Amino acid sequence: MMLALRRTSAFLVLFLTAFLLSPQCAQDPGMVHYIYQRFRVLEQGLQKCVQSTREYIQVFREFSTNISVKLGQCLTYTSEYKSAVDNLALRVERAQREIDYLEYLRQADMCIESEDKMLAEKLVQEAEEEKKIRSLLNASCNNMLMGIKSLKIVKKTMDRDGSWMKDSVINSPKVYFLIGSRNNTVLEFANMRVLMEDSTKSSPRKLILTHSWQGTGQVIYQGFLFFHNQGTPNEIIKYNLQKRTVEDRMLLPGGAGRALVYQHSPSTYIDLAADEHGLWAIHSGPGIHGHLVLTKIEPGMLGVEYSWDTPCRSQDAEAAFLLCGVLYVVYSSGGHGPHRITCVYDPQGTISEEDLPNLFFPRRPRSHSMIHYNARDKQLYAWNDGNQIIYKLQTKRKQPLK
Repeated sequence: MMLALRRTSAFLVLFLTAFLLSPQCAQDPGMVHYIYQRFRVLEQGLQKCVQSTREYIQVFREFSTNISVKLGQCLTYTSEYKSAVDNLALRVERAQREIDYLEYLRQADMCIESEDKMLAEKLVQEAEEEKKIRSLLNASCNNMLMGIKSLKIVKKTMDRDGSWMKDSVINSPKVYFLIGSRNNTVLEFANMRVLMEDSTKSSPRKLILTHSWQGTGQVIYQGFLFFHNQGTPNEIIKYNLQKRTVEDRMLLPGGAGRALVYQHSPSTYIDLAADEHGLWAIHSGPGIHGHLVLTKIEPGMLGVEYSWDTPCRSQDAEAAFLLCGVLYVVYSSGGHGPHRITCVYDPQGTISEEDLPNLFFPRRPRSHSMIHYNARDKQLYAWNDGNQIIYKLQTKRKQPLK
């Protein structure tokens, strides 16, 4: 390469001497020597350039070699890193599966604990409800109905619907007569004998109420008349017969009064009853011919103490009564008999239909307008097609609660 540079420099000197310099300058030794020196300087610069280029090439080769080595190392490290990352991913996946399994076990334990807690709460609630029911039905009454022994027609009227009764708590001989399914006049007879006598001999006392009743589900309890207020779906009025004023009133909940309580009693939407345990209300649940609902009423403050959904249906029913806290529902086919009790509901669960014999009423041509039990007389007061009837009952002791 140096030889080629020298040849090139000499050629350039000759060329410039021959063509660029004038003949006079070309023959001047000083000028030629000057030019030659300048070219020597140029040649030295070219030599330094070549040397630097060689050094750069060497450095680049070393750099390239180092880069190749580093790239090889990088490829090795990349492979190792990839293997490590894959192993880590497997570990993470395994750990995630274990975490999911532990979470599943935790949730399963929580579900079991929750179910156990709910079951325990349900058992406690059922025990509290059973305790409450026993406290509500704690009267010393343990009789159950075994049969209807006989009937006695006390009086005959021209009115197909109505109700009649005595107070089942107060020891009073007075008999109350409520004619029709919508009225506001109560007839008060001094005793049963006066009721049975001819009306020309002695006239009853007339009590004009400030409100009219609806249906035939009235009841006299502790000197007060309780009745369903006409024109309202579910209002119960507590009426003071002595003062002739409304003592209190309440709205019966649970959809009461929306449907007939008994299919064969077309005017009664709420049937009130009384027995040894106190005051009750019977009404139909939701739906056509739905199940009967039994509600215990506190007569003093006139509030609901407890309600039960019974299995007894209102379809084909004509009347019902309570005896020692047990609901007995009377049914008839088409409202013409035979009249029999085919559904019994005991809130305490001590008796059922299987524990009872076939309970038939003496055959009557039509369905009963009302049947109410009197706890003092231990007999049923009924109204059937204008006839006021007393049914004598046969009872026995029921099994005690365990």
